[in-house]
Amino acid sequence: MSETPQIVETGLTPLAALFPESDLQMHLGRITPRVFSGVESELASLVHTAAVYDLGYLSRIRITGADNVRWLNGMVTNTVQSLPQGYGNYTLILNAQGRIQGDGYVFRAADHLIFQTDRFQAPRLLTHLDHFIIMDDVELQELDAANTTLGLAGPQAAAILDAVGLSVPETMGFVPATLQGIPVTVVSAHGVLVPRFELWLAAEDVARAWRILTEAGAAPAGFDALESLRILEGTPRYGVDISDRYLPQEINQTRALNFNKGCYLGQEIVERIRSRATVHRTLRQFELNGSLPAPGTELRAAGDDKPVGEITSAAHFALPGLPRTFALGMIRVEALERKADITYPGGRATPLDAPPALP
Repeated sequence: MSETPQIVETGLTPLAALFPESDLQMHLGRITPRVFSGVESELASLVHTAAVYDLGYLSRIRITGADNVRWLNGMVTNTVQSLPQGYGNYTLILNAQGRIQGDGYVFRAADHLIFQTDRFQAPRLLTHLDHFIIMDDVELQELDAANTTLGLAGPQAAAILDAVGLSVPETMGFVPATLQGIPVTVVSAHGVLVPRFELWLAAEDVARAWRILTEAGAAPAGFDALESLRILEGTPRYGVDISDRYLPQEINQTRALNFNKGCYLGQEIVERIRSRATVHRTLRQFELNGSLPAPGTELRAAGDDKPVGEITSAAHFALPGLPRTFALGMIRVEALERKADITYPGGRATPLDAPPALP
């Protein structure tokens, strides 16, 4: 199926094109539903039952060629060579100075690799990756608007997949399947507090798939509720909590690093940090007591004249049993080690060692 004029001209995801009267906004490079029934009710579905949502702002880059595994293994922080077929992992892309250029997921199929990121990052990362294809037999192909993705998350998500005839893969596994006649790939995605799944499918089938999942009990959710869940889980987003200012160990995402995989771009800096076992700043989740701060709000520590960090994401939660405010932010390790009182204009920030338990 070729790209439809409506999607090409407006930047709509295939799902957003079905809801022209809804609250549509730009998110990660594509226009997608921000909210359906209300952020609080949609978040409640995500954490207590199940919700289906648009992931049409994700971009998948197909990597082929005889050297694709060896080449990509030398471009990302996680392993590709020892990644089993039918599985994926989270990874970072660095420059030679070890600074984070972007993030995404690598999936290994029998005859090709898939690198998945968002459409905000994809053009820049494609240029970055292509620059390092020199004498390698490697081809990069960004899958076009004929393809899209739906997400499904929540404690009942696996039961809904089972009810519509889809098997649940192992964590970070992906399998081809058929959803009532619709060819799909089912992905068991990373989830901190609730199970998450993705369905890769043709854009022309998204309306039928959406109807099947909602009729099976999944509530529609927009990206505002997904962002709230992300902050509740303490998961950073590139371009919001992560930028090219930061080194891998500073963002507290060890799942993106493999220290036994061999050489890759930026590895020397990563290994130097590991050998010294120290970083000067780190990304942390905080519980806030006070007003809801805007991104970029300074964090201060008792006894310091200068800011010790900043808030990067924040959200207030009005879930039953969870009337609290959480945030992500970058902070100096020294302030954490001496257990200083951390404040921001309008309140107090308490560093958390782990995301809160769901009520």
